[in-house]
Amino acid sequence: MKTHFKGFRCFRCGAEQGVDFGGYVCPACGGNLEVRYAWPKWGVEKWWFDDARKDIFRYRALLPVSKMELASPLRVGMTPLYEAPRLGAKAGLKNLRLKDDGQNPSASFKDRAGAVALVRARETGAKVLCGASTGNAGSSMACLAASVGMPCVIFVPEKAPAAKIAQLLVFGAKVFAVKGTYDDAFDLCMEVCAKRGWFNRNTGHNPFTREGKKTAAFEIFEQLGKVPDWVVVPTGDGNIIGGIWKGFCDLKEARITNHLPKMLCAQSAESRAISEAAWKLQKAGGAPDDWKAVEIAPVAATTVADSISVDIPRDGLAAVRAVIESGGAAVAVPDADILAAIPEMARGAGVFAEPAAACAWAGLKKAAADGVVSSDETVVCMCTGNGLKDVASARKVAGDPIPLENSVEAALAATEGLG
Repeated sequence: MKTHFKGFRCFRCGAEQGVDFGGYVCPACGGNLEVRYAWPKWGVEKWWFDDARKDIFRYRALLPVSKMELASPLRVGMTPLYEAPRLGAKAGLKNLRLKDDGQNPSASFKDRAGAVALVRARETGAKVLCGASTGNAGSSMACLAASVGMPCVIFVPEKAPAAKIAQLLVFGAKVFAVKGTYDDAFDLCMEVCAKRGWFNRNTGHNPFTREGKKTAAFEIFEQLGKVPDWVVVPTGDGNIIGGIWKGFCDLKEARITNHLPKMLCAQSAESRAISEAAWKLQKAGGAPDDWKAVEIAPVAATTVADSISVDIPRDGLAAVRAVIESGGAAVAVPDADILAAIPEMARGAGVFAEPAAACAWAGLKKAAADGVVSSDETVVCMCTGNGLKDVASARKVAGDPIPLENSVEAALAATEGLG
């Protein structure tokens, strides 16, 4: 099955590059690029997925890679979409689903981006994979690189969670803990990749990461049997929400559906650069005449949700465009609400989420309480990472075990009234 990939277009200035362009960002203005396609005039509805595959490459007709023999042997994607009526009832929502991407190989949504980036890297003859990460993107790339025996170098901020560092090291990546923030690690990685000629997997900077992430939209559409009214995405760099929105737009452009969802950007109040930019545009009336004029002011992020703790959103414009163009919304919630959402999701739907993933549920509750999302609308809430990624945060809100003497009498007394 051949790809319909035809080149790139800049998010900021609209300049286009051909399929043979070997750079990462727009040579005209330095903006991030999006992958573009030349869909057949009759669309691709009859061939849009390959039912023989049970991973993201079942949608390879809608992806920019074609050499499936270069893909990781690990199953990435096709994660479950759960109905969550008891959890939804807490926010007055009748049609809530959770998309549990914590069931990917490295327990993170980021495997989608890494899977496509890996094929692209191997198609272009790359020898070393490299990236900056707060943990999830790096451990994902390390996992996928290990599955095909490719060297992998990851730069992380020195305060990245221990569980994520453990994953990176176990998978055999060369890990550098940078004295500074994620943004410091990102900038350092950029310089090293440029000088070494390594394949740069960095979020936003590499347009193929967005192509992997858009496959969540394809799965939601296939599993739900329709486009939902809302998709809620925990947001830091902006690459996930931009990618999922692009997935739905590609489905429409390829004439597979005529409908698009509204995108809800959920952020921590301690890392809300994208939300601030979206609110400013909405207050001014929506989409600007010229996206080049849109500036996303950096913040000093301090959120406990490390995966979405970002000072400078590296794919911020794509995220803001997703909110504005979809007619969606942005919300920012305090860290206390994010932490409280972890046991709520676990006890209300059986899904254990890390703080960044729990931010989606916390944000959705706020949007429902504010009347942004109505009770009868169909909502898909993205759970982007497993709670075992950050057990320390979960322990802050999970409570403590009950001390018990080692005797039957003590156990019976302690369990009196439990049913």
